Amino acid sequence: MQRPRSIPWARVATIALVAVCVGYAPMAMTELWPYARPGAPAFGEWFLSHMVSGRYVADAVATRVGPYGRVLLPMIIHSVLGGALMLLGPVQFLTAVRRRTRLHRATGVVFAVTVYVSMTGAAIYLVRTAPADAFSGAAFWIDLTTILIGTVMGMTFGIFAAVGRFPDLHQRWMLLCYGYLMTAPLLRFEWGALPWFFPGLSMEEINRVAIMHLGSVVVFGALVASRAMDRRTSVTGVTGTWVPMPVLVVAHLAGAAAMAWIVRFYLGRGAEGHRLLAAYLVPYAAAYAVMFVRQRSAGRNRRNWAREEWRVHLAALCLAPAFSVAAALPLERYLDLDRATALSAGVGIGCGVLAFAATAVVSLRVMYGRELIKRQGLTTARSTRQIPSPTAETSPAAGPYVAPPVARATRETI
Repeated sequence: MQRPRSIPWARVATIALVAVCVGYAPMAMTELWPYARPGAPAFGEWFLSHMVSGRYVADAVATRVGPYGRVLLPMIIHSVLGGALMLLGPVQFLTAVRRRTRLHRATGVVFAVTVYVSMTGAAIYLVRTAPADAFSGAAFWIDLTTILIGTVMGMTFGIFAAVGRFPDLHQRWMLLCYGYLMTAPLLRFEWGALPWFFPGLSMEEINRVAIMHLGSVVVFGALVASRAMDRRTSVTGVTGTWVPMPVLVVAHLAGAAAMAWIVRFYLGRGAEGHRLLAAYLVPYAAAYAVMFVRQRSAGRNRRNWAREEWRVHLAALCLAPAFSVAAALPLERYLDLDRATALSAGVGIGCGVLAFAATAVVSLRVMYGRELIKRQGLTTARSTRQIPSPTAETSPAAGPYVAPPVARATRETI
């Protein structure tokens, strides 16, 4: 009897990603048309009307006419270019996998310019819109601002990594950047799917549920993708760990204390609090379980580099609740928010911000490893030059002593 073939999960995930991006692109490009010309076709509205109801969509549109009307042109630019990014993203991913370098670089330049122009349009909207006037309130405004900053910084660090010839780091930053961009189509999907689980809620209320976990889902997806594309067991110059067991234990304790506070707060807020808490805990627990198991498995199989990256991100995930609680305090005080809104905003951005920090730590590990190898090579070369040649002393015909070349490892692209 033949053994059943394993499911090619990487191929399935790639096909699903491409399908989501291609399907969402026309929705993004036409989303703002009805605000510029009432009655104009919008694929997103049509989709949600059939998934839920026309009333569900009409009520949500009515709340956004005023804020969008003040910055309609920048928002149209943002949405149209956002749709273009959904098409360019799979092209970048597939050309990188298939190592079509010239096409990848050419489309990469277009992708980077499109990101910066699109995010400029979004920034104009956020600057000219008060947090309380944003769709579903200040928490969503804070989440959008954080996603914008993460997208721009991820793109910028990805460019720096490419210029510095760190292809593995370039890959990680670009996946994280695209993960932030994927919040747009996934949010629309949740607008259509969550009413099946929470019937009777408006789109604004559904939006508050979605932002509790959207950031954690996309950054976790970026991490899984980067690990799937990096099959190295070790990286030159990277030894030991920057997350020893005491550090991991402290991260767990801090995260557990903050998580207990978050759970207690939302449990005291009735049905709405229970919804928001479930929306946060279920994806968080799934991400934690995968990271914990994968770093243990990598350690047992002596895949040191995989173990280190999983462990760095696991520590960051543990600290995310602590960051969320800490961020809620200044948000409550300086933006004049009530505690529930401030905490929801903190929870919404916690995992995304800490994943960004974890990616930065991983980048520093790789860069430090290259610098260490470079310094060791230079030290070896200097010490070798100082050794006198015995043939030069005993035989004039032998000529001057020539030092051996510096090891190739000093010039290795990690």
